[in-house]
Amino acid sequence: MDLDIAFLRGINLGKRQMKMAELKDCLEKAGFEAVKTILASGNVRFAAKGAPAKTKAMLEKTLEDSFGFKVGVVLRTEDEIEKMLDKHPFDKLDPKADVTRHVVLFDAALPKGLAVEDKPGHTEILRIDQREIYIAGYRQANGRYTEGVEEVLKPLRAKLGKDNLDTMRNWNTIEKVLK
Repeated sequence: MDLDIAFLRGINLGKRQMKMAELKDCLEKAGFEAVKTILASGNVRFAAKGAPAKTKAMLEKTLEDSFGFKVGVVLRTEDEIEKMLDKHPFDKLDPKADVTRHVVLFDAALPKGLAVEDKPGHTEILRIDQREIYIAGYRQANGRYTEGVEEVLKPLRAKLGKDNLDTMRNWNTIEKVLK
């Protein structure tokens, strides 16, 4: 059985609380195997039988039934994560730059030829793949790194509509999901 990684959208914000031990327990009870949560921000690795669409639907139903609120799930296979780790664009960044690395994971394919206007030296789009956007967030005078990400992504999200679920993760998290 291959491993899948689920990135849960919008949990542990406000009243949408989810303890990782409870998440692990509910997925094991639902029949998922080799369940492991990664950090406390809604990342879970597991083994499941069936097609990704079926797994995603089962995950979303299990989470809503268990926690009482809808949770969007962006799913990737172990192979997809390995390819992301092998071919990321972050090695092009100046190693001395005070920057944080992020990836926005989309549920469905992005339109071909998509362009997103970035803010050089602030929030830069390094690459757009079929279902990922790689972002560098530079430290600003106020000490924050990703303050401008929403401003950069807002036009894209408006263009895509609510049909293409997305969630953003720090690249350090992506580096940990298979360990």
